[in-house]
Amino acid sequence: MLGSLMVLHWQPNAGHTVNSQILAEVSQCVESINGVKEGKWKATLSFYRPVIKEQANASEFPRDFLGISLPEQPNKYYFVLRGQRLVLEADSTIQTIMEKLQSYKTRVALNFEGFQYQLGDFQLRVGKVVSIQSESLRGIVMEMEYRPISSWEKSHKIMGEFFDIWQEALSKRSLAGHFVHMEPNFGEFGLSGQYTLQHTAVQYATIMLQMIATAQSIAILPQFQA
Repeated sequence: MLGSLMVLHWQPNAGHTVNSQILAEVSQCVESINGVKEGKWKATLSFYRPVIKEQANASEFPRDFLGISLPEQPNKYYFVLRGQRLVLEADSTIQTIMEKLQSYKTRVALNFEGFQYQLGDFQLRVGKVVSIQSESLRGIVMEMEYRPISSWEKSHKIMGEFFDIWQEALSKRSLAGHFVHMEPNFGEFGLSGQYTLQHTAVQYATIMLQMIATAQSIAILPQFQA
């Protein structure tokens, strides 16, 4: 059963960028508070733009949307249409169908990949964000899941308290930045308080926007407009 999950990203201090040393320090910090490494994990996010052959038809297509594959459900694919406030679950074969139809094309594709850790009732996934095309480091993400409770409202306070403990442990390493969580308005996407992978997809879409808001990401992803 999926518990409640927060997706966070690393926000560098002004004048700093993300680097592999920060990722190593964060991973060491998880292990220093008794996190047990369980193996690797990977999620993939693609940013799609329509291929419009006739400008008159442009209004018929969403301007852009995100597609996300998550390790918990490798046979599913999730779409987040920000403009329409929609999140949809499809079979993973939809990606092949889209390629054949050529109605949308991938403008940016990112892998979120790293290691999974167990800390009591919590599961942490810490990983890097890399462009599929270049493999260079674009960011750092962390998934924090509280496994016993799938109600977002009920787990929120517990997760907040755990995050405070985590931030305190990490602050001792004097890194130039911190993890940020900007909670989406799940209700806008028609999602209830019972946590699902659609909630996770919306959080990843939000993180994409946050990454773009930082100076280094604007240079990396010039095509993506908030």
